Amino acid sequence: MATTTERLEGTGSGAPEQTASKGPPEHVRIAIVGAGFSGLGMAIRLKQEGIEDFVVLERAEDIGGTWQANTYPGCQCDVPSHLYSFSFAPNPGWTRTFSKQQEIWDYLRRVADEHGLGGYVRTGHEVLSAEWEEEVGLWRLETSQGPFSAQFLVGGMGGLSEPKLPDIPGIDSFEGAAFHSARWDHDHDIAGKRVGVVGTGASTVQIVPSIQPKVERLHVFQRTPTWVMPHNDRPISRLERRLYRRFPGAQRAMRSAIYWGRESFVLWFRHPKLARRVPERIARRHLTTQVSDPELRRRLTPTFRFGCKRVLPSNAYYPALTQPNVELVTDGIEEVTPKGVRTSDGSERELDTLVFATGFHVTDMPATRMVRGRDGLLLDDVWQGSPQAYMGTTVAGFPNFFLLLGPNTGLGHTSVVFMIECQLAYIIDCLRAVQRRGLTTIEPRPDAQARFVAEIARHEQGTVWTDGGCVSWYLDRTGRNATLWPGSTVTFKRRTRRFDLENYATTPAPSASPSRVGEQAQAAA
Repeated sequence: MATTTERLEGTGSGAPEQTASKGPPEHVRIAIVGAGFSGLGMAIRLKQEGIEDFVVLERAEDIGGTWQANTYPGCQCDVPSHLYSFSFAPNPGWTRTFSKQQEIWDYLRRVADEHGLGGYVRTGHEVLSAEWEEEVGLWRLETSQGPFSAQFLVGGMGGLSEPKLPDIPGIDSFEGAAFHSARWDHDHDIAGKRVGVVGTGASTVQIVPSIQPKVERLHVFQRTPTWVMPHNDRPISRLERRLYRRFPGAQRAMRSAIYWGRESFVLWFRHPKLARRVPERIARRHLTTQVSDPELRRRLTPTFRFGCKRVLPSNAYYPALTQPNVELVTDGIEEVTPKGVRTSDGSERELDTLVFATGFHVTDMPATRMVRGRDGLLLDDVWQGSPQAYMGTTVAGFPNFFLLLGPNTGLGHTSVVFMIECQLAYIIDCLRAVQRRGLTTIEPRPDAQARFVAEIARHEQGTVWTDGGCVSWYLDRTGRNATLWPGSTVTFKRRTRRFDLENYATTPAPSASPSRVGEQAQAAA
């Protein structure tokens, strides 16, 4: 059996180290990095706009992003299916109100095929570096399959793409099978094994009920309990699906109703006192109903406010923890040993399998150490552990660069696909302005970005994300919420409906008409 080191190898970058091939760069007007919801959505909108000169670079061997990588048992979306999909590509065939991983992955591949993206997506192309070259006004990209150049660079990597391993002594010494939940080893059979799961976040809540009946013994290592709500997932009947296929307006109406229902949830997070009155009481009742042991209930009860960490829906997690072959371990982990895990009380639990459901590098994405903007500055050095962007989409000092699901565009209450579509509309309007005015470069003014970041900080004050009494992955190393949009998605849509050129610094093409800009970039490449 492979050692822990072998099992965990490559989880930092998501792909084995490769050397870029030599030769002249392939030039495109727009290079998109990542083929998940963000990257595919960008590609589709470009085609709809009549822009064909682009490429989608994907390091994996297939498209799908998060839904291609996360294949752990029980993997399921916690946003309703009708809302967790593109508005321009509804799926009347969803089989559950909350879709499972395979169905979402199938949806993305089908949408890509229906929109003819096959010739634009390059799988197996890991971007090793991206550097802005001021002299020619282009991005130079090195990939595992050779160099590219582009006038515009779109980052669609997403915040949940880089698995994060805990800093635990001895993590490489374990002699059994060990892997991150986002790199599930399906060749390893857990049936009849002694399994340890580290972490109690969104993945664990789905993994534990799925593997509990199969394993001999299951130890769930919890550092902090989280709020768990009743889950209203159910199968969608054949009659409903026929109705949606025959009357698309019915599905649009359902999507709209779900959207406004979920949108109201933001009030709970913006006003912690309101959360204590309604959802927190529901969560406490859910725990009391499903866990009869008062001591276990006590250890599963959060001490922070509802919504400070991501709220998790499940009807199966609590019952699984009450089964005789499951132990909830709340003593801190001191070290991983060759045979298992030793906790702060001095006891060691022997294990055959160790699963790290410990989240992702969200505010410290490794990709930021590969992107160099103006003056050769790395994005990671510019951010210094606290990601900032204008409208969560553009970054001062990084010309012709767009981020999808960038800083402060995540959501804790509804679908991020909605936010992605807002950003896509904003970027498309930007490209129209560039073409119309004959511009070669565009980037947000530092003062405009600073005002936007300050505005976000004001809106975060008093919310559960900053005053809820917890430390979550929403917060960066400075303690600032650099992940979530602290308001209504209606507001974000209004703010991104029109590209605000007045907040950007631009460079006109010298002695060139708008129609000649693309030709000059091609010549410079």
